[in-house]
Amino acid sequence: MAKIQKALLGGGCFWCIEAVFNRVKGVSSAISGYAGGANPNPTYRDICTGTTGHAEVVEITFDADVISFNDILEIFWEIHDPTSLNCQGADRGTQYRSVIFYLDETQKQEAMASAQALQKGLRDPIVTELSPAPEFFEAEAYHQDYYAINPNQGYCQAVVAPKVQKFMMKFSDKIAD
Repeated sequence: MAKIQKALLGGGCFWCIEAVFNRVKGVSSAISGYAGGANPNPTYRDICTGTTGHAEVVEITFDADVISFNDILEIFWEIHDPTSLNCQGADRGTQYRSVIFYLDETQKQEAMASAQALQKGLRDPIVTELSPAPEFFEAEAYHQDYYAINPNQGYCQAVVAPKVQKFMMKFSDKIAD
């Protein structure tokens, strides 16, 4: 019987995080959305103002018998810069912050331990927010599976594709069939 869990992660543009985790063995869904702000039912237009407090995040549903939360975190750390405050590349603003919204005390402890282990190999401090999971709001339909539908779009070629390739090269044992 599958041990289904969720993770809620933000690491810049949600298209990047979603595109990678849709390729991970044991992940049944990766849904782009918003979390961490005060506005109920935020829209993309709302969060792009940078005033709502929401981050672009991905809700990842996975089978913990196939891939652990620690493995999810290892991939997460690799595909974005956790030392970059409120931005990833050219994407700037609190909506692009690095964040782990933990769903229980176990995830919190695993995330803290994972960040501490990673920090030992980094020159700059990790600035990833670690907070209890707030309400998750699914993003508009046109944001879902964006890279899969629009692989030749300029942003996808310049930003998303390199992250997907990095995942594929570094984590070949974790690629879904």
